[in-house]
Amino acid sequence: MNIQRSPDVNRKLEIEAGLASFIDEFIALRRDIHTHPELAFKETRTSALVAAYLKQWGYDVTTGVGGSGVVGTLKRGNSNKTIGIRADMDALPITEATGLDYASSNSGVMHACGHDGHTTVLLAAARYLAQSGRFSGTVHLIFQPAEEIGAGARRMIEDGLFERFPCDAVYGLHNWPGVPTGKFGFVTGPAMASVDRARIRVNGRGGHGAEPHKSVDPVVVASSIVLALQTVVARNLDPLDMGVVTVASIHGGDALNVIPAHVDLGITIRSFSQAVREELRRRIESVARSQAESFGAVADVNYQWGFPALINAKAETEFARQ
Repeated sequence: MNIQRSPDVNRKLEIEAGLASFIDEFIALRRDIHTHPELAFKETRTSALVAAYLKQWGYDVTTGVGGSGVVGTLKRGNSNKTIGIRADMDALPITEATGLDYASSNSGVMHACGHDGHTTVLLAAARYLAQSGRFSGTVHLIFQPAEEIGAGARRMIEDGLFERFPCDAVYGLHNWPGVPTGKFGFVTGPAMASVDRARIRVNGRGGHGAEPHKSVDPVVVASSIVLALQTVVARNLDPLDMGVVTVASIHGGDALNVIPAHVDLGITIRSFSQAVREELRRRIESVARSQAESFGAVADVNYQWGFPALINAKAETEFARQ
């Protein structure tokens, strides 16, 4: 029986074979990057390494985009279609204790979020595209600094990323420990929640622990605020919407017999839509201030907007899935 594969299957097998031919080289490269992690906007060695490889493979390379960002451009054929593929390069301020023979050599810095892998994956794709890729159009490979801290993507955009390197679509990935090795997970629409945070200082009136009637106890007030905040999602959001309000830190007082003057709360807030995001802020501020006022205390709320939710475009997600 003569079984013929579809052109798409043959193409996938060809790509897999091409990547497999140099997999050992990129395993070694990933371990080298892991050994030399660099923090946000300090990715000098990493960006230089990336630029050198891209130039070696024939890319037009632009460095210093948004600080330490790198963009490699490869054009083939006559098509005007342009896509971007993005990876991040920075590490975290964490001390590595894995015991690996390629563990971090930079004290207090570690690739704990897999950006060494992201950078290596995109470099492997860069080599394949340059040496074996059959396409017509332009591809911009975007190596972003400061994903963890510092808003490196915004810095690159403010530096004219998409004016200088226009893209019809941008693709990217993130490693995910819960996904089996060799598998990919795809999400159409909302994929990662927005990340906002709030710091609340509850100002009461300190006093002696044996004379609580002469104080306004911020510990009690803060406790009331923590409990009341549990109703924000449960009783203020549409059940079909999603949101998270987590009080992750509470600090106040030192001595066991002294009522402190203030207590600090730290909160993380997650959501998938701007409308929910704004409602959560409104309710958190209102609940904190109202609860404090009911005790005769004052709640100062410092609400900090983070980044909006990651929304994957349907057409591009389905294309990547196929």
